[in-house]
Amino acid sequence: MGKIIAIANQKGGVAKTTTCINLGASLAATKRRVLLVDLDPQGNATVGSGIDKNSLELSSYHVLLGKAEAQAVIVRAEAAKYDVLPTNGDLTAAEVELMNMLVAREQRLRQALAKVRDNYDFILIDCPPSLNMLTLNAMVAADSVMIPMQCEYYALEGLSALINTIEEIRGSVNPHLEIEGLLRTMYDPRNNLSSDVSGQLILHFGDKVYRTVIPRNVRLAEAPSFGLPALAHDRTSRGAVAYLALAGEILRRGEQAVAARH
Repeated sequence: MGKIIAIANQKGGVAKTTTCINLGASLAATKRRVLLVDLDPQGNATVGSGIDKNSLELSSYHVLLGKAEAQAVIVRAEAAKYDVLPTNGDLTAAEVELMNMLVAREQRLRQALAKVRDNYDFILIDCPPSLNMLTLNAMVAADSVMIPMQCEYYALEGLSALINTIEEIRGSVNPHLEIEGLLRTMYDPRNNLSSDVSGQLILHFGDKVYRTVIPRNVRLAEAPSFGLPALAHDRTSRGAVAYLALAGEILRRGEQAVAARH
């Protein structure tokens, strides 16, 4: 049964989509079966995976509202070697329609993914940069939340709001939801503030902070314009290598957790 990880942070521009695409491609490179779920109406994860969002007949909008099964909407991202549940601007309407539902509106994604979960080792959900009904659906569907964040002053303020939200969801609709880990992105070790914030994160969250750090990298930034993950664009780039290392760290942690349970 696939592990579902929501990649979330209500702050924009922290490399959520970059992480979704490149972690997905890196896990796929280790022969894991990966599904990327684009739950951001901007559709950047869809486009960055090489899929034309404007030509979609079916999207995550139809899945969330029960108008199509997930299996019928999923498409293959050939260069990235993973599957995508794609999206486009229609998803904005889904949020409004979900708000008007009276029953189980936060369960829609979980119900939809339950039917395809066994086909994958990992399902990564790219969340919108806000704590809205779409993000709530992602967190209810997920086993855990990965939090990408830049090491800057405002990042810590936003983090506490996000962790409060995770706690509330755990206390009400998804008691098994965990923090998968905190990922330091766009990291510049020459910046003193980055080092200070990084130190505070490790102090407060310990092992939940990934050892892998994602650097600022031109290849990472330009790869989406080609509809490719960095691994397919320039596999020797620092960004591609960092996401491969992150995939390795996640797999090792998973194996250690299984071993600890037995």
